[in-house]
Amino acid sequence: MVQDQSEQALREEVRGLCADWRSAGRYVPRADSWLRSPDLAFSKELAARGLIGLTWPAPYGRGLGYVHRLAVTEELLRAGAPVALHWIADRQIGPAILRHGNEQLQDEILPGIAAADVVFCLGLSEPGAGSDLASVRTRAVPDGDGFRITGRKIWTSGAHHATHAYVLARTTPRAEGARPHAGLSEFVVDMSAPGVEVSPIVDMTGEHHFNEVAFDDVPVAAHRLIGTRDDGWRQVTEQLAFERGGPERVLTTYPLLVQVLAEAEVADQAELGGFVARLAVLRRLCRHIAELLDSGAAPVQEAATCKLLGNAFERDVLELARRVAPTGPPALRAALSQSLLASPGFSLRGGASEVLLSMITKAEVAA
Repeated sequence: MVQDQSEQALREEVRGLCADWRSAGRYVPRADSWLRSPDLAFSKELAARGLIGLTWPAPYGRGLGYVHRLAVTEELLRAGAPVALHWIADRQIGPAILRHGNEQLQDEILPGIAAADVVFCLGLSEPGAGSDLASVRTRAVPDGDGFRITGRKIWTSGAHHATHAYVLARTTPRAEGARPHAGLSEFVVDMSAPGVEVSPIVDMTGEHHFNEVAFDDVPVAAHRLIGTRDDGWRQVTEQLAFERGGPERVLTTYPLLVQVLAEAEVADQAELGGFVARLAVLRRLCRHIAELLDSGAAPVQEAATCKLLGNAFERDVLELARRVAPTGPPALRAALSQSLLASPGFSLRGGASEVLLSMITKAEVAA
């Protein structure tokens, strides 16, 4: 891929930072780091260097392009860096507020995200409504100048660290014959507000990054509505392009792949070449999505394609590592074990494969 000097400078800055932290023993690289490796000090270091909110206009950010952000995020993921605390807010909440939020909400939230003071979790999936967001039952009822939110969200990564939650809620009851996604709205909710309760969900690795979050008549100010009431589905569809089209859908298992490549003498050379070629294509697709975002587009179909193909690539990396690990060093076997235990979530978060295929097909038919 052709890069300009500013992109390369960002890559070199991030590589140097990660190398310094690793050599000082301040973090250990791992797969799935963007969800499973929270470190406030590391996020604060990135913030101090202006590497969070990189694409946002002044006074909130540096006004650079999404191709510049891609250079930063690729290097962080390649290094398995501890970026979980700021990742979601930087990736999609900030852009959503910039596109659709009112000025008061922008001034209130964006500086905190860029400083790594405001940490977001995503309130999308619910018990009984995973990838099918049309089935969302969480309600936001008008109350004076604001709203009160009641409902439950599940598989909420990082909610126990979050200062704020993005919440998709129903503001108009679902009517018979109406579009299934009609009547949904997006909100910013303080996690410290009365009526918010976080319950941990410990996964099969013994780690705690999932949670169930209950909202019991939680007050939300009117300016915390993102965009237009009842237009949340159109907005969240745009937002999912930021979520699905980034390098984290391709590079989650990269630290494991590097260790497999180091054991190339026990792996099939042609197969390894195939993996490197697929990775190059997927990286080019991520860049194409970044270029579309820079043009002001919302590349929903392209992002769904990236996530679908990226998940397949990551699963194949695991299968390759399974075959190489028995004759490899203990570190490779440990990395494989860590990645395997995290892998059930790869194809679910951000939308199950069946949902992505449906989106891609519908877009092709419409075209």
